[in-house]
Amino acid sequence: MIVVFLASILLGAVGGLMAGLFGIGGGLIIVPVLAMLFAAKGFPEELVMIMSVATSLATIVLTSIFSVLAHHRLGSVLWDKVLAMGPGIMAGAALGAVVADYIAGDVLRVIFIIYLLAMGVQMALQLKPKPGQQQPSKALDLGVSCLMGLLSSLLGIGGGTLIVPFLVHFQTPMRNAVAIASACGLPISVVGTIGYALLGRDMVQLPDWSLGYIYIPSFIGIVLTSTFTAPIGAKLAHRLPSEKLKRYFSLLLFVMAAKLIWF
Repeated sequence: MIVVFLASILLGAVGGLMAGLFGIGGGLIIVPVLAMLFAAKGFPEELVMIMSVATSLATIVLTSIFSVLAHHRLGSVLWDKVLAMGPGIMAGAALGAVVADYIAGDVLRVIFIIYLLAMGVQMALQLKPKPGQQQPSKALDLGVSCLMGLLSSLLGIGGGTLIVPFLVHFQTPMRNAVAIASACGLPISVVGTIGYALLGRDMVQLPDWSLGYIYIPSFIGIVLTSTFTAPIGAKLAHRLPSEKLKRYFSLLLFVMAAKLIWF
């Protein structure tokens, strides 16, 4: 437990820094590293991925709160849009936890590998969302937000990499899209975390210090450092050649995807 806790402190520092520097969710780094860490420590194979996803999602609760407050002070959050997407986001997040509980650990791992590869390609090629020509209908808003909540909860991410392109496509300015995605990340993480905690409460194979599928030592270790390093990363983003760094970072994503394939 001590080794995992100390490793999680380091992971939180790196994950927070990368999240702030590249504008990505920390789950992109946290989930695959936790999976490798849990597997190395002998956690039951079928629980490795779902515990990694659940623990990552739990850490996003605190980082989302800090992020939302920062964006709100800047006046960037369009709360009417957040409220419109909220019901679908929460329903999808709850469903995502249930789906993750029912599918095999290997299937969940493949889903995350595909996500890592997709994000790696996006960052390597510098692909950016392009504005569309119309506003989405209420039905489309609800359906897409439900799907995004489901995928975010299933992957253990805040959802920004999914929500921002959708909003930008429908003419939301990038500054507001990022702020709205941050605000939507809070209900995703809260509902998903509660779902994973409840669904795993009767699982007998769970290691000690687990709250459902959430591994508390890793959760504490990650939030202890990620909340401090994320703002540092955001400041460095204005000083470093982030476009070039993103290409290097994409190589790391490909390596982690390969590692998850063969771990």
